[in-house]
Amino acid sequence: MSEKIVAGFGEVMIRLAPAGKLRFSQVLPGELEATFGGGEANVCASIAMMGGKSRYLTALPDNVLARSFAVQQRGFGTDVEKIRYAKCGRMGIYFAEQGAAQRGSNVVYDREYSTISMLGPEEYDFDSMLEGVFHLHVTGITPALSENAYLSTLAIVKKASEMGIRISCDLNFRKKLWKWGGVPAKELACKCMKEIVAFADVIIGNEADAQDVFGIASEGSSVEDGKINIRGYGEVARKLCAAFPKASYVAITLRESISADHNNWGGMLYDKANDAEHFAPLAADGTYQPYEIRDIVDRIGGGDSFSAGLIFALTSDEFCAPADAIRYAVAASCLKHSIHGDYNYASKDEVVSLMKGNASGRVQR
Repeated sequence: MSEKIVAGFGEVMIRLAPAGKLRFSQVLPGELEATFGGGEANVCASIAMMGGKSRYLTALPDNVLARSFAVQQRGFGTDVEKIRYAKCGRMGIYFAEQGAAQRGSNVVYDREYSTISMLGPEEYDFDSMLEGVFHLHVTGITPALSENAYLSTLAIVKKASEMGIRISCDLNFRKKLWKWGGVPAKELACKCMKEIVAFADVIIGNEADAQDVFGIASEGSSVEDGKINIRGYGEVARKLCAAFPKASYVAITLRESISADHNNWGGMLYDKANDAEHFAPLAADGTYQPYEIRDIVDRIGGGDSFSAGLIFALTSDEFCAPADAIRYAVAASCLKHSIHGDYNYASKDEVVSLMKGNASGRVQR
């Protein structure tokens, strides 16, 4: 078990969803399942459940809903003692409708006036929040909420950099959120994320994020058609490292979406020091061969489970080599597709088992 603390800063929400793959119009008025979820919180929960040490940093209203979230995270093993509770704002909400077959999933956000979107950087004690932290993880989701949330995210990565803390940033472009700057979403995201990613040692994204945020594309890929040019992402990574020289690694998830229930899943980790691309998973002959995931239970949180697996691996002694780290990250996130909700409840032993090729899904007795 790693003793290195991984902290995540960002917004957590209440997730409301119909049972199974029912549509909103089928169940409303009626019952929705309430759980918690949010990119950075998902990462912290996953790291804790794999046996790592995590700390979740956020701002929440001082009420029973927020305290219930903290109790749940504490149960996973996440340190929640540095959460900033305030007398203003509320918990954000998102509504999740699971897709099926050729019908994609749908997310509806209700996050305006959430506490973290209202507090500026002067409202936090970042020195205390980052005390003892080895690695800080942020995403492009929280800065998209408001100018205050952007400034707070920028401030915490600056402070972490000053303290010598390793930083990862998942680009996580959400076009539905970048609305506060009075300019088109992609233009605002590019402007803000350039400032934040400049401090990142590890840049993470999906197959479309670099193009959406920075206009850096893999030639020959069409995300909309579910077709991606795997080898083109090495050049994407090199261009990101040239634009952001502090970065040592660039990790990209590689999703081919055949339908909402059937995805091919893998990833690439670019190691700048050795100018090396590492892909996973690999076939017996060493060529890239993605996991073929059918009958997906829930793909929301798949990218966060990849980030958690990567950070956990890079922070460990056992899986810190780049080739091993990407294998671990992809296996962890593959398992997440079988788990309902935002959090990845896969254990380290389950991830390692899949890494070793045990993909049969047989009952463990």
